[in-house]
Amino acid sequence: MALWQANHVAACLERELFQTEIVIITTKGDVVLDRSLDKIGAKGVFTEELEESLRNGTIDIAVHSAKDVQSTIPDDLELLAFMEREKVNDVIVSFDPAFSLQQPSIVLGTSSTRRRSMLKRYYPDIITAESRGNLQTRLRKLEEGQYDALVLAFAGVHRMEYDHLITHMLPETQFVPAAGQGSIAIECAKNLDLGRKIALQGILDHTDTHACLRAERAFLRTMEGGCSIPSFALATYTDEGLLQLHGGLISLDGQQYVEEISAVTDVDQAENMGFSLAESVLSRGGKQILAEIRGHRESDSSTF
Repeated sequence: MALWQANHVAACLERELFQTEIVIITTKGDVVLDRSLDKIGAKGVFTEELEESLRNGTIDIAVHSAKDVQSTIPDDLELLAFMEREKVNDVIVSFDPAFSLQQPSIVLGTSSTRRRSMLKRYYPDIITAESRGNLQTRLRKLEEGQYDALVLAFAGVHRMEYDHLITHMLPETQFVPAAGQGSIAIECAKNLDLGRKIALQGILDHTDTHACLRAERAFLRTMEGGCSIPSFALATYTDEGLLQLHGGLISLDGQQYVEEISAVTDVDQAENMGFSLAESVLSRGGKQILAEIRGHRESDSSTF
């Protein structure tokens, strides 16, 4: 998936006569596959090595899945662009076209804390199992029978051309996605040549997507959450061109659930909207959920 994204960005730049070279960098998240993200310290797990290459000038830009980018970016780096968003839904993928979520004793593979928590809330009889690795690795494990189905982001499944394996498109109003899901983020060093930054942004940035992700990432940043915290945030446009944000937090067992939908606001207030919504969620029970999650994680880390 990461290579598809890099090739996609390269193709966009080459159409505008940029010369490109793809540098493949392995991250901690790519290497450590025997533990869940929350067990290896999810902050920067898919970005740290790329960011070091930005600092030393090995690469000009880093290409990320926007949902994997930590909520706070180091001061010497910046998010230059967010590319046009794909459909944001979570999907169920199975080799059995007749697969049903109502079948007994279902085992679903996922690496997402948010998806696990939501499945426990809406489908409490379903069993979830850790599923790490790239899409091909997960599909191989599915074919081997380690799971009955996988829960994945539509964007990745679609981009890798596995649409035919999708058996369920989960509604985004119920399975609200993670902040940034469906978009590709472009990161660079702040000291990258200004003319080059302006040119890259002009080619790669999608204005409407960028505004949505400003709101979602402000929400995530205020929650002090990353991909190991089961928070969710989705900003959308109204017919009048205004922004609205649906965000919240769910406990690990799916029992506690705090969500809120913001009032509509102008695009230039996107970050303020994300901040305000997160503060409201925290005040309505979110702080307690976060405290319980962190207490659970500390308990797990001290168990040998």
